Amino acid sequence: MVSLRALVGRLLLGMLSLFPASHCAHSETPLAEPWLPWIKPEQRRISVRHPTQLPRVSLPATPRPATVSDLQWDVPVRNLSLDEAIRIALANSEVIRVLGGVTAVRSGSTIYDVAIANNAIDVAQGRFDPTISVDNFWSHIERPGVDFDPGGLTGVITGSQSDLYDLDFQLSKTNLSGGFWTFGVSDDTTRRPPATFQLDPSISNSLDVSYTQPLLRGAGRLANQVPIVLARIDTERSFFQYKSSVQQLVRDVIGAYWNLVSARTILWAREQQVSQSAFALEQAEGQVLAEQISAAQAAQPRVSLANFKSILIGAKADVLQAEAALRSILGLPPYDPERVTPVTPPNEERLQFEWESIIALAEQYRPDIIELKLVLEADQQNNIQARNLALPQLNAVGLYRWNGLEGVLPIGDRISSSLGQNTDWTLGINFSVPLGLRASRAQLRQTELIIARDRANLTQQLLTASHILAANLRNLDQFYEQYRANQETRAAARENLNYQLKLYSVGLEQYINVLQAIVSWGDAVSSEAQLLALYNIEQANLELQTGTILETHDVFFYEERYASIGPLSCMGQRACYPRAKPPTENAPLYPEGDEPSEEFFDLTDPQQDERERQKQNRELLPPLNPPPPSEPIESPALLQQPGGVLPVPESE
Repeated sequence: MVSLRALVGRLLLGMLSLFPASHCAHSETPLAEPWLPWIKPEQRRISVRHPTQLPRVSLPATPRPATVSDLQWDVPVRNLSLDEAIRIALANSEVIRVLGGVTAVRSGSTIYDVAIANNAIDVAQGRFDPTISVDNFWSHIERPGVDFDPGGLTGVITGSQSDLYDLDFQLSKTNLSGGFWTFGVSDDTTRRPPATFQLDPSISNSLDVSYTQPLLRGAGRLANQVPIVLARIDTERSFFQYKSSVQQLVRDVIGAYWNLVSARTILWAREQQVSQSAFALEQAEGQVLAEQISAAQAAQPRVSLANFKSILIGAKADVLQAEAALRSILGLPPYDPERVTPVTPPNEERLQFEWESIIALAEQYRPDIIELKLVLEADQQNNIQARNLALPQLNAVGLYRWNGLEGVLPIGDRISSSLGQNTDWTLGINFSVPLGLRASRAQLRQTELIIARDRANLTQQLLTASHILAANLRNLDQFYEQYRANQETRAAARENLNYQLKLYSVGLEQYINVLQAIVSWGDAVSSEAQLLALYNIEQANLELQTGTILETHDVFFYEERYASIGPLSCMGQRACYPRAKPPTENAPLYPEGDEPSEEFFDLTDPQQDERERQKQNRELLPPLNPPPPSEPIESPALLQQPGGVLPVPESE
């Protein structure tokens, strides 16, 4: 039979073997020790699963996206208003997206964040919930002993045994002032061999009430409510961070929408440039055949046409990218068999603002400013807690206990005492304090400095917001004035293009002037569309910077609820709790047209009628020869007469 001492020695030797004298990085060691088969092996290798072993996730089915060489524009058209675009984005906002270039990315906020943060309030309040504890123990104890004979020469090992039953019940609660109540009930039953004790069984019971009240550190409702208040502030911060992301989502939808309108308008202008350049090349080639100009003079129109075609490819790509960005921010698949066509006309009315009202709205509604206010409130709560922790620990303690005893005498009689017959009580004061309170005083100074820092941050953010709003107003005024000026530029460029093409068609102008006119007109159309798009986007930027873009579109948040484990745990019914705060639908705000939005820019071919007249004239006129150098050239003013282009005189 192995003694206990030998068994402990063997166990210690085995534990020492766990610490080898040396270690080799490339040595192969077994994963488990043979003498410890019941212990789980150590993790001595890095285990990584192959990607194919991970669960698969289904991807949304979508057709192959369009490219510049496969535009797929012969599909049905989906007319999309700006209000509907915002509504689709809000409906697909389980994860809030923001535009990162031409692709929407996660903002880091979801509709579940506020509900998740809200649970911290119950966690903080749980400290003040009553706690019940019940202990039930049945014990059988046998302790060895020695009985010696009267002479003390020999002895016998004997054992005493007892059967015990212990019941302890305790109800405790912490109140908002920091006090700690305890109500306890104890019932202990002991059975021993006969004639060992006077009572067998012996039943002792007690009922006690105790209360501990902090008088300095940990005392007071304000100090004890700090965790709850901080949890509520964190919930509010989570909500306004989430709201800020939704505001950015709505702004990005508006920006992507007007960018698509601008790209489609620019595409039309580039197509017209290609058409006008092709018409000019056609005229040049006709003049070469008629020997009016040399082949070298027709080379420049051919180069220009190729260059405009290259620019047109870029414009098509821009439209595809702009539509992809809009689809991405709306939460739609990359492509489907419907071409998105904006139908909301842009706003060209000058907006008037009151500077003082804008600043006041920003101070009240901007989520970043609200968050800094909440941070300052949290700092003040932390300061209350730190100030309380800088006090000495001084507690008043009180306890009162009612004791009872019951049992059976050796003669068989049962005796008992009432609970009120024997009582205990305790009153006292506990005091403790670290000499100097260095750590707690340092924490208090830290919270005071944090308050000063965050107050300065709030002031700086207000100043930054005012500068951003001032830039918004300057941009709005600039884009509007440039748009109005560009309308005059477009009209002048169109008139100049018509004039240059007429002169070029009769050989009275060089192609370089025609090329410059085509470029100027196309750039004017493009700039007009871009500036009006920027003007409309800047309106959304202003609403975003004032923090009122959701209120402007009547977008609010409602609370979704779900059933989860209730106060009675699995034994009771499930209770309802906050699940998410998705946004509501937006109210109609923008006009909806019945034609594509780019038609707002009067997309008419400036040379359509002229080209038709040119074709008719070429069909009616005989082959032309270049005029002799000595003949006078007709006045360009005559080209403005009704009837089209004047015929060029034949050579002698």
